[in-house]
Amino acid sequence: MNIYFESLGCDKNLVDTEKMMTLLDERGHKLTEEPADAQCAVINTCCFINDAKTESIEAILGLSEYKNGGSLKYLIVVGCLASRYSDEIIKEIPEVDAVISGSRLATLCDVMERLEKGEEHIVIKGDGDKDEALPLKRGISSPVHYTYLKIAEGCDRRCTYCAIPYVKGGYTSFDFEKIMEEARLLETRGVTELIVIAQETTRYGIEKYGRKRLPELLSALCALPFLKWVRVMYCYPEEIDDDLIAVFKKEKKLCHYIDMPIQHSSDKILKRMGRKMTRARLEEIINKFRAEIPDMSIRTTLLVGFPGETQEDYEDLLDFVRKYRLNNLGVFRYSKEENTPAYGFDGQVKESVKKERYRGVMTLARSISKSEKEKIPGSILDVIVDGYDSRRRMFVGRSYMDAPEIDSCVYFDSTCETIISGTIVKVRIKQSDEYDLFGSMVED
Repeated sequence: MNIYFESLGCDKNLVDTEKMMTLLDERGHKLTEEPADAQCAVINTCCFINDAKTESIEAILGLSEYKNGGSLKYLIVVGCLASRYSDEIIKEIPEVDAVISGSRLATLCDVMERLEKGEEHIVIKGDGDKDEALPLKRGISSPVHYTYLKIAEGCDRRCTYCAIPYVKGGYTSFDFEKIMEEARLLETRGVTELIVIAQETTRYGIEKYGRKRLPELLSALCALPFLKWVRVMYCYPEEIDDDLIAVFKKEKKLCHYIDMPIQHSSDKILKRMGRKMTRARLEEIINKFRAEIPDMSIRTTLLVGFPGETQEDYEDLLDFVRKYRLNNLGVFRYSKEENTPAYGFDGQVKESVKKERYRGVMTLARSISKSEKEKIPGSILDVIVDGYDSRRRMFVGRSYMDAPEIDSCVYFDSTCETIISGTIVKVRIKQSDEYDLFGSMVED
């Protein structure tokens, strides 16, 4: 069959989607970029917050329209929304032919065969058999020179606002050698920047090997000969230790960049969130990173409007962002999630207040970003080339300080007509705006 795939949500979902594509390819199915040309559509869903749930539902409904008078025979919903609301999806959206939990994605081809034999409204739930595993080999739907390497699944944190542990299950580290095998396969495909991800990367290995092995894994990845950059995301601050900082100092391929979600700075709110952290400890970690690695780029995510957040708590957060010049950050408004402890907390914050506080943090972040970027013009940065921006008529890439799709870009001109994506070039920065940098390639 011709298969149309749609992947929503995070980069962890994207990795699963790419591996499912490989399963389909190995069974002789063909991928198509247009749902109108497909006999089967598969949508990998997200349900992290209300906006993500809404996006997933709207995407399912949009694809369901292709079953009316078109070539589309089957609509299959997989992933997080399918894990959490499988029965509701089948009941409320009759156009859906099958729902597969995020832990059972390897059954996709078997489910398609069952549909072809005439079964209807198939629901695959549960944790599945340990032999059910997505392949190490996978296609790459992101630009060929960078991709994501998922090293674990699930989470044990039980933060009071988060539904992920109920959807994904407990934290499970993947086998070290299989991760390395997958990394080597990606390297042979031409990947030059590898981005290490999990729901939480810093706990990697602790339940499987009895110790944290992220530093060891990062060193092993940096030893791969053709990789140029290794980047790590989703490092929980409470698990950052001297061993991890030491590997950042030692490994030259490891970008001096860390994504460290802190969510808040108020001790009261952190406690209510179930975070094992205090403002003093956050300050200690950031100060240590910057003392040991002065050019460290720290990205974070913040959550405003959590139940019980007062104006004083909000001002504490603004003070923290201002003091530590956090400019690479994402901000979310608290979203009530069923079956999480915070759903029933008292002190729920009005939506209008959440929006106001969101705007306040973002305004401050833009101001800090602008002032910090104004310090860069005149310097020369190593930039990994992502492509050519025809609108600006400039090449576009990123410095070590920026992850793809979520952070800033570097735009630059060059006398070269073409530059292969994934090439690292030197760019003299000439100017900046509140987000991006602009310059010229330094040429021999």
